[in-house]
Amino acid sequence: MTDIVNHWIGGRTVEGTSGRTGPVTNPATGAVTRHVAFASAAEVDAAVAAAQEAYLAWGQSSLARRTEILFRFRALLDSHRDEIAALITAEHGKVHSDALGEVARGLEIVDLACGITVQLKGELSTQVATRVDVAAIRQPLGVVAGITPFNFPAMVPMWMFPIAIACGNTFVLKPSEKDPSASLRIAELLAEAGLPDGVFNVVHGDREAVDRLLEHPDVKAVSFVGSTPIARHIHTTASAHGKRVQALGGAKNHMLVLPDADLDAAADAAVSAAYGSAGERCMAVSAVVAVGAIGDELVQKIRERAEKITIGPGDDPASEMGPLITRAHRDKVASYVAGAAAEGCEVVLDGTGLTVAGHEDGHWIGISLLDKVPTTAKAYQDEIFGPVLCVLRAGTYEEGLALINASPFGNGTAIFTRDGGAARRFQLEVEAGMVGVNVPIPVPVGYHSFGGWKDSLFGDHHVYGNDGTHFYTRGKVVTTRWPDPSEAPAGVDLGFPRHH
Repeated sequence: MTDIVNHWIGGRTVEGTSGRTGPVTNPATGAVTRHVAFASAAEVDAAVAAAQEAYLAWGQSSLARRTEILFRFRALLDSHRDEIAALITAEHGKVHSDALGEVARGLEIVDLACGITVQLKGELSTQVATRVDVAAIRQPLGVVAGITPFNFPAMVPMWMFPIAIACGNTFVLKPSEKDPSASLRIAELLAEAGLPDGVFNVVHGDREAVDRLLEHPDVKAVSFVGSTPIARHIHTTASAHGKRVQALGGAKNHMLVLPDADLDAAADAAVSAAYGSAGERCMAVSAVVAVGAIGDELVQKIRERAEKITIGPGDDPASEMGPLITRAHRDKVASYVAGAAAEGCEVVLDGTGLTVAGHEDGHWIGISLLDKVPTTAKAYQDEIFGPVLCVLRAGTYEEGLALINASPFGNGTAIFTRDGGAARRFQLEVEAGMVGVNVPIPVPVGYHSFGGWKDSLFGDHHVYGNDGTHFYTRGKVVTTRWPDPSEAPAGVDLGFPRHH
């Protein structure tokens, strides 16, 4: 009998009562290592109730107390980063060094939350009229929820909950059921840091749990990261129930390579950004647009580097790329490569036949590289979320830009060039939320915000940074007048108030 990953409600582990579970698999072996409890609507209600009860005190707690707890959590997270990375590798499959990087990027947002006092200072204007002052303050919302994907089981939740609880909210997390253990360990570390019971809760499950969070009247805001179809459902459903929503969807991130670019640097960047974490990143470069006559040389350089990548179990220090999360996902990714030639693509590398000795039942797929990809091909149109890189050709900068802007996705993009004028023009003209100039994966640092355009974001707020603080608080303006003791009453005036 395998272990059960249970819920975390009200500061303790709570066994699931729905009778439904899902398998948690080691992607490198294909073996089911644990099961995860799937929450019923009633169990979600219990988590929200615990969060609502905790909010009564936490929402009124001092900034000093909140940040003190977050500083302790940050220290614990730092000291346990290797342990959490090992959990990620065991259930997601990414190599250990990549998992450590994920935890490190999550720590950036905890750092930001530890300094939340600066973001919550508010504003004050004195003497806007005679003896009248106006103050603008920001207050927490109440209970907020996060629904997070499998590809970053530690980092993406940390995009959300540190800012949310630092602002005085309480939090219910519904992590991916495919790799749930990291979120539970984080809950334990928060409790060890002194976070009051019920401020942070974790419920596992599938659509039943998600839809209950979207409909629950006590949940005031929902944050989501995942595919575009689900992001659209999250936004539509939660908004219809009167909630704030930030729903980050899918991506097809383009890298525009101009003829003057350093092609070795561009090839290094393309391989790193396309195949890191087996392509299971929403910021992965999945489409390279080669401008002018450089295409053949660039593709050859990418191929030379891609063929040298070592693929194996994530806990093997020699591995540079691990398996995909599930067998079904592996087969879906392979289908894009299998159908590519018939759709007009030139298959330069086909990694679909890869096996790893001693781990034959793992969810393995190798590096695939497709060249001269038409925009009508499914491999170009869909977010593959695997180690498949498409190379497209464009005659000019303008043609390449138009190709990128025609995509329904607008998450991240990059340009590789030595021309500062072209780079400046690109960053202003391209329709994407995050832009890299000679930087292939332009994920912003913690004190700037992360988010895309078009079908890559539903809602008005990006995550973390200033947008995160604004999303998890609401503004209030207080106008105050203290009359002088010697002042005579102003009397009745039915006119519209005037400042004087």
